[in-house]
Amino acid sequence: MLAKTPPMGWNTWNTFGGDINEQVILENTDAFVKLGLPAAGYQYIVIDDCWSCRERDPETGKIIPDPVKFPHGMKYVSDYVHSKGLKFGMYSCAGTLTCAGYPSSFDHEFLDAKTFAEYGCDFLKYDFCNMPRTANGPLMYRRMGLALKASGREILFSACNWGSDNVHQWIRSTGAHMYRSTGDIQDNFQSMKNIALSQENNLCYSAPGCFNDTDMLTVGMYGKGLVGTSGSTTAEYRTEFSLWCLFSAPLMLGCDIRTLTPEMLALITNKNLLRINQDEEARPPIAFQNDSGNTRVYFKHLSNGEYAFGLFNLGDNDDRYVRANLTDFGLSGSSGLAFALTDAFTDEPAGTVKETICFRVPAHDCRVFLARLVEA
Repeated sequence: MLAKTPPMGWNTWNTFGGDINEQVILENTDAFVKLGLPAAGYQYIVIDDCWSCRERDPETGKIIPDPVKFPHGMKYVSDYVHSKGLKFGMYSCAGTLTCAGYPSSFDHEFLDAKTFAEYGCDFLKYDFCNMPRTANGPLMYRRMGLALKASGREILFSACNWGSDNVHQWIRSTGAHMYRSTGDIQDNFQSMKNIALSQENNLCYSAPGCFNDTDMLTVGMYGKGLVGTSGSTTAEYRTEFSLWCLFSAPLMLGCDIRTLTPEMLALITNKNLLRINQDEEARPPIAFQNDSGNTRVYFKHLSNGEYAFGLFNLGDNDDRYVRANLTDFGLSGSSGLAFALTDAFTDEPAGTVKETICFRVPAHDCRVFLARLVEA
């Protein structure tokens, strides 16, 4: 079964956009391995839009790689990624052209899926631009779902229709393994916040085999690249990564792996946060808000008798006490039980809470804890 837990990897778009080529992919693949990301669970190297020629091959009808960007062809890049023990991903679109205006898969789904399989593709991101007025969005994803199954190769299906057509209600039936539920993320706190909060009511549709994709991470970009905009702070990246982990969202990195800082590397390989994200039960968190919506407390059931708490201060100015009554998460005062906390960032004991959880959290930052029930 593909996608038993949220897929993890790297995608070219956030940093490089259309400025991709063979050297960029190979160098980032090398950095990916050198930094130990596969050991942390990251598997996929995914090339996004702008990889092909502007026209299909006139003889075969196939989409073909741009020979300037990829002089050795796409199979060469795929083989290189596989030689490093990783999986290789590509991009297409359900419309008549991709979002950047390259050949797309509308009415060519079965040919294109077969072509991707010939390249050794393990992952397909399938976008939603330039759809004909008469096209039916759900049908287009059903068609590519069948095409991938008929390709002769096991390919993870990453649907990317940006949350259109109430996608969370039907996408699992198409065979997709993850699905974009929002518009494109930008590298700033407000964009990340808006995306995260927009999905609180839809997280219940995410489960093993098909996960709600809140877009590729901007963690570690620091304002560089296509979606760089103003950039975010270290604390804001900590908040972003923690939210994605609590949401059981796919962890697709979008930074330049070659320039990843030690602090960001430590964040994206944090074993406690990854345990939360990769928990086999993939249960959605319970969300509790107060302080006019500027603070959030998330409570998540994990497997093996564990739980997770996330306390977030999404306000712009001041440190705040972020709190919630544990009765709101099911722990009654008469139970004789309490939660013993372990700080997810430091891996140190963080005390025991019985009736209320409350910690002071700086603006745009968070506290995340693993927890177990103990006798009070």
